[in-house]
Amino acid sequence: MHRPELGSLVAAVPAGPDAREQAETAVAAVDDEAVRLRSAVKARDGFFTTFCISPYSRYLARWCARRGLTPNQVTTASLFTALIAAGCAATGTRGGYVAAGVLLLFSFVLDCTDGQLARYSLQYSTMGAWLDATFDRAKEYAYYAGLALGAARGGDDVWALALAAMVLQTCRHVVDFAFNEAHVDATAATSSGKAVTGTPTTALSTRLDSVGWTVWVRRMIVLPIGERWAMIAVLTALTTPRVVFYALLVGCAFAACYTTAGRVLRSVTRKATRTDRAARALADLADPGPLAEAVARVLRRPARKLPGPLPLLIAVAGAATVLATAALAPLTAPSSGYAPFDSPVIIIGGVVYVLTSGLAVARRMGGALDWLIPPVFRAAEYGTILVLAARADVPGALPAAFGLVAAVAYHHYDTVYRIRGGAGAPPRRLVRALGGHEGRTLLVIVFAALSTRAFGLPLELTLITAAVALVALVESIRFWVSSGAPAVHDEGEPA
Repeated sequence: MHRPELGSLVAAVPAGPDAREQAETAVAAVDDEAVRLRSAVKARDGFFTTFCISPYSRYLARWCARRGLTPNQVTTASLFTALIAAGCAATGTRGGYVAAGVLLLFSFVLDCTDGQLARYSLQYSTMGAWLDATFDRAKEYAYYAGLALGAARGGDDVWALALAAMVLQTCRHVVDFAFNEAHVDATAATSSGKAVTGTPTTALSTRLDSVGWTVWVRRMIVLPIGERWAMIAVLTALTTPRVVFYALLVGCAFAACYTTAGRVLRSVTRKATRTDRAARALADLADPGPLAEAVARVLRRPARKLPGPLPLLIAVAGAATVLATAALAPLTAPSSGYAPFDSPVIIIGGVVYVLTSGLAVARRMGGALDWLIPPVFRAAEYGTILVLAARADVPGALPAAFGLVAAVAYHHYDTVYRIRGGAGAPPRRLVRALGGHEGRTLLVIVFAALSTRAFGLPLELTLITAAVALVALVESIRFWVSSGAPAVHDEGEPA
């Protein structure tokens, strides 16, 4: 037995006629419609969404409900609006940029409306949750591409900045997801075995939350989707795509450092026992392919003896090696034909990355900081693609790299949504077919090193993109249509 929080609703068990009359009067005084509208809005949301969108989007949700529109239809309308905004940005004109900013904000209004419509009319569906989660990423990254195309029309090549923004944003989300999965069911304990309820960082967080305005400041500085899209829209209308990406990179970098530093402190100070489910989730988020699996099988026994932080340090060392070789490998002389990189150097870096990736995941991922291994792998894979495409200096290489990272990121987000929905990771056959993060990275390195034609690298990146997108999308759509699992996603995680 328990008593639910009634809020503004009224419930009573009257003991006599007078009490019954009073209870009926109190019930009649409740505005049911106002309660439904308030309940349609999420209790915890960002500052911009709470104060600038929800006060009127709830009425838009009611308007949609009265006309028989479904949340999925509103979600699809939000996607098309964002794609039109991207098309306006791609024109490269000031009028196009202003229209793009306005349409992007309206797309976000619709993005809030679909969830409020679902709560207002009680129209929940697993397909709707998956569409909402997937379309959010598609809208944002399509808009980045539109800005890059618009800048190119004006003679400013910002494809590298657009790709860097997508890489940083995706790595931020992987940090959020990996930390939450690692700690959602961890059992905290002191060295003496007695349970504890918090850490110095959580205690500080609780004290800050007791001061009203700090709650909103902490939600804003992590740049959630509402604040981020508002910033992008305003800067698009008033400035240039280059300024938009500079602001986005600075803001997301600060937010990533702020949240990651706090989570590292919390993980170090909180003695916790990670469950097998959490360790398995981290291993799935790491996305190892057949090459890393083969290395892990060979090194599994010695890897069990590795001390706590060493697997993370090995992963960081491998990521640093592959990124450094991609960034610093000498370029060949233009007169020697088209082979832009000194192939032995970057291929050796790729092989080292494969070996360190296998060693990092060979042991059970139960260490205090093992949740950082998946984002390290994401940064290494995406960053290597970005660096190689930028240094190759081949027309079309960066747009092709943008498409490849977008396709791979979809696979990684799909993995997150399945795990958070309780459906488990994608089948291993899918992960192996996609090559794993180390296999894809090594393949891109080999193509970059051995391309013999000027159009070779963009074409090869495009072919990899098509293969990854086709395999990942077909399996993903099949799963979400048939599984009935909820796609749980939320950018509004506590800072």
